[in-house]
Amino acid sequence: MKQFTQRYVTLPLFILVMLFLVTNIFAAPPKFRALVLAERGGQHEEFVVAALHWLDEYSAENQFEFTVINHADKIDEVLLSGYQVIIQLNYAPYNWGDKAMAAFVKYIEEGKGGWVGFHHASLLGEFDGFPMWNWFSDLMGGIRFKNYIAATVSGIVNIEDKVHPVMKGVPANFIINNEEWYTFNLDPRPNVHVLATVDESSYKPDSDIKMGDHPVIWTNEKMKARNVYFLMGHSPALLHSAEFKTMVGNAIIWAANK
Repeated sequence: MKQFTQRYVTLPLFILVMLFLVTNIFAAPPKFRALVLAERGGQHEEFVVAALHWLDEYSAENQFEFTVINHADKIDEVLLSGYQVIIQLNYAPYNWGDKAMAAFVKYIEEGKGGWVGFHHASLLGEFDGFPMWNWFSDLMGGIRFKNYIAATVSGIVNIEDKVHPVMKGVPANFIINNEEWYTFNLDPRPNVHVLATVDESSYKPDSDIKMGDHPVIWTNEKMKARNVYFLMGHSPALLHSAEFKTMVGNAIIWAANK
């Protein structure tokens, strides 16, 4: 009786093991790999956590893989060679180290992969004792961070380039709530291709911190790498916005494909 029981207990286990092996051997390889440079802690932690949770689901649905790192000092040419797109998830553009900076510049200038950046990625200037990264400022349109609406306000975003792949399936305008809108020392428009702006007259509550022409999504077409910057990226409420998630998903897939 003991022998009979062991045989029939072992058989289902054998079948499960074989199914696991077959599934993994014949599983489709990922369409691409993304490296996520994520800022952790501080006031943007809730947004980053929500974004990573969404990315888990979105990557599974769209058959790509991603790896998360929390320090730029891990970046070098060897690491970047394994990824088709870098997602700079609120990580600031300073205190990277020479090796990481050089590898990132080469990756973008030579079009070795794409880049999608959010919010804090445009914190350009002298911060925490570090000088401004002038090359990164040029990538962002020659800008320097000036101010922000610390209280956060909602605003209407207007799409300018409705045929760009990033804007596929996105309405002409929509509301983004509770955002910490950044302003800069100058308008990046002359140096970048603007995809969307925020209507400052629509701010609720109103704010005196304004730019006039206020781009919030753009791409620098002078670079070989496909690249997109989203000024938004402060509140986890963004991950409840269908429009925001559609744009970000479109941007990742577009940037990852040369």
